[in-house]
Parts: sequence; C-alpha cells; structure tokens
Amino acid sequence: MTTLTSGTDTLTRDALAVLQPGFTGTTAPDWLLRRLGEGLAAVALFGRNIHTAEQVAALTAQVRAERDDVLIAIDEEGGDVTRLEVRTGSSFPGNNALGAVDDTALTRAVAAELGRRLAACGVDFDWAPAADVNANPDNPVIGVRSFGADPALVARHTAAYVTGLQSAGVAACTKHFPGHGDTAVDSHHAVPRIDADATVLAERDLVPFRAAIAAGTRAVMSAHILAPALDPDLPGTLSRRVLTELLREELGYDGLIVTDGIEMRAIAGTYGIERGTALAIAAGADAICVGGGLSDEDTVRRLRDALVGAVRAGELPEERLADAAERVRSLARWTTAARNSGTRPAPDPEVGLRAARRALRVTGAPFAPLTAPPYVAQLTPAPNIAVGDETPWGVAAELSRLLPGTETGSFTGPAAGPEVLRAAGARRVVAVVRDEHRHPWMATALDTLLAARPDTIVVEMGIPQAPPRGALHLATHGAARVCGRAAAEVVAGV
Repeated sequence: MTTLTSGTDTLTRDALAVLQPGFTGTTAPDWLLRRLGEGLAAVALFGRNIHTAEQVAALTAQVRAERDDVLIAIDEEGGDVTRLEVRTGSSFPGNNALGAVDDTALTRAVAAELGRRLAACGVDFDWAPAADVNANPDNPVIGVRSFGADPALVARHTAAYVTGLQSAGVAACTKHFPGHGDTAVDSHHAVPRIDADATVLAERDLVPFRAAIAAGTRAVMSAHILAPALDPDLPGTLSRRVLTELLREELGYDGLIVTDGIEMRAIAGTYGIERGTALAIAAGADAICVGGGLSDEDTVRRLRDALVGAVRAGELPEERLADAAERVRSLARWTTAARNSGTRPAPDPEVGLRAARRALRVTGAPFAPLTAPPYVAQLTPAPNIAVGDETPWGVAAELSRLLPGTETGSFTGPAAGPEVLRAAGARRVVAVVRDEHRHPWMATALDTLLAARPDTIVVEMGIPQAPPRGALHLATHGAARVCGRAAAEVVAGV
C-alpha cells in the first residue's frame, strides 16, 4: 500500500495517536519504537509478549525510554481472561466469582491488587472490567466474564472494580458498550445481534455503564454488536447513534472511547480494517484496538494511511480525528501523573485466593475428603478466542500438589464418558466441566460417569446453570488458577 505521508505532520501524528497496536516478542521491535517517535501514543500487550513480571517491567521501561507518556494497555480481566499470568492461570477469580460473593468491598480490593501488580510492571491501561449483563446463559463469549445476570448487581460491582483498579493508577476501560451479554454469537467470528427493545436495553444493559461513568471510568470499550433498537444498520463500534448520541450525549460520558479489536471478524469480515477504522473514528471512537491478531508494522501503516486518506477524502472531519487524538493524550497525562505520584494501594497478595474460596458453592455435603490420589477427567470444550487456549485451567495441578500421584486426562466429544471410565480404572473420578448446560456431549459424559460411578465428584468451572449432581458438586464460578485451588482444597479436605 502506498504511504501517504512522511510521518511528521500533524495529521499523521494524530492518525498514529489513535492507534493502540500490538506487536510480537518480549522486547519492543525497532519499528514500534520508531513509530512512537512519529506520534504513536499507545501500545498493547498480549500473552505472547509476557514471560515474567520482571520481563514485562523491562519491556515497558524500554518503551517508555522512547516516549515517557505512552499508554501501555493490556487485556487483563483476571479470572479466565488473563495475559499477565497467561501460562499459569490467574491469581484472581473473574467477575462471575466476585458477583457470586456479592461483596463490593472485596471486588474493589481484588481490582486494587490487580491494578497494583499491573502498575508495578509498568502497565497503566487495562481493558477491563466487563460490564456485560449475562442475560443469555448460552452466551459463547461472555459467561463467567460477567458479574452476573442482574443489572443492579453488575452495576455495583462494575463501579467497585473501576474504583479499585484506578486507585492503583491504572485506567479502567469498561466494556463492551452497549452490552454484549444478550448475544448468542461471538463477535470474534461474526456480528452478534441483540433484538431487545430500547426500554430493555436501557433498564438492563446500560445500567452498569451508567454506574461505571458515575464511578469515573477513564475509558469505555465499544462492542461490535448490532442492536437495531439503537441503530438498525451499524454495529456499535461504527455507529454515531451509539457512540456519540447515546454514550456521549445521553449518558454524559466524556472520557476515552476505544474500540474492541478492529481485526475481529465482526468488523474485518464485513467492512475491512481500514474502512472500519475510519468509520469508527467518524462515529465517535477515539482509539482503535488492534494487535490481538494483526501485530505487524504494516497493519499500523495501513490504518494510519486509512485515517489520513479518509480526512483528505472528506469522509472523516479533521477536527474529529484531532479531538480523538487529544482524548488519547489526555488519558496519557492522567496515567503519567498517577504513575509519578507514587501512590499505590497496600499489597494484598492473598485477596484473590480469599475471594475464590468465598465464591465456591458446595452441594452434596456431608462429604468425606479424598485421601488417595484421584483421576481428574477434564471435559474440555473448545475455548473462545477471548480466553485463548494457552492458559491452563482445572483442578488437576492443585490436586496433584495436595494428593501426590493424582493423574489427569482431557476428553471431548460423544465418546468422552466411556473414555474417562477406561482411563480412570479403579481410581475415584473428579470430573471437571465448563458450562455443562451449553454442551450436550458434556452432559452425556456426566450421565455415563454417574451411572457407572455414583461417587464421581463434579467441579463446574463455568456458569453453574445445570442442576448440581455427583457425590459432591463444586461450582467455582470461573476457571482461574485460584478457583481450581479453592475447589481442590475442599476435595482434599485442607
């Protein structure tokens, strides 16, 4: 693609300023550092960029040596969606576990400790929390990422999370506006549609966003969803009605609006990333998240040139791009001031485990804890893209620590039940599931296991929508490492 500009004029600097790109590697590539000098104002970290906390701190220091006020963003929700602990599983339970406890002080404390750890690594912008009301239990992408299905509960915990995270000097980005909870399609793959009327949306989906705005959230992330009651033609990310008229004017929000990943199929597969980027900024977005999939210099150049070209063609007002760039710089000023203030919450390294233990729901007691190592059968569904497949989950690692000799296997599909029985032999079976209610093969496997082995222990690490069953049923409300530990402690009686 022909480069339109040299990289030094105001228009080009503004076009670069609104991009939040990712990159590959655990150190910053030369092209990224060069673009920072040309006006790029933000970078994004993903699991591929992270090895250890010390390495992340060195990486962010390298980036800030080029530009001190750069925003360094990450998609760190805790729970199932973790980048900082992508290879071990999170030290924090996710939103659904916090909603199950329903203690806003605990939610605030968890978010503050997460923010403190991010800040210690040099990260100052977190694409969290998810404020989606999980109105559809079959939702394939939100699920345990939501605080729950009750708008008031989700609202109070969203506000607590925003307050806690920002107390550590890390800007919160409340997502996915105007609400991704009542969808049956993952926007990573296609455009989800919500057919609720405007009253339902206002009284359900928008309630947590109002609470986040009142709590001072520094950013809001748009969703690539079509809600015909709000805009019959365009998904939220590209809709002036949704971003400017509703979020800015009706809800009174004045902070940064950032898009969900622009290369997600809901946008890329329908509009293309260049046109989608220009349409999003024109609609009222201020920043473009990109890099979860496309993480190269050419992508940054293409999007920069698309914005410059849209301005020159009269499709994007230059003052709208300038306003968006200034909102990015304004957020960077806030995070820089917070970082330089030196004020941080007191460390609370055990708050995540305390929360996971409180979230655990136990059905089937009295129960005699295991003393012999069991066979852990993990009934594994296909992961959604937001969670990814790099992060370990389940209870096997923690049970192996408590009951040495524990064996484990992963099973999927219609033959899972008989396969587990063959693999387990005479050992006690601990069956670990994730959203049993969404996967008929998983429910069938449990039928088979419980018919042959009624003493099977069931650990549900997704939404506990299916009726509890088994000699003992544990609902963890999420698959974070600490959720697995809390469940393993009950099984082993420690």
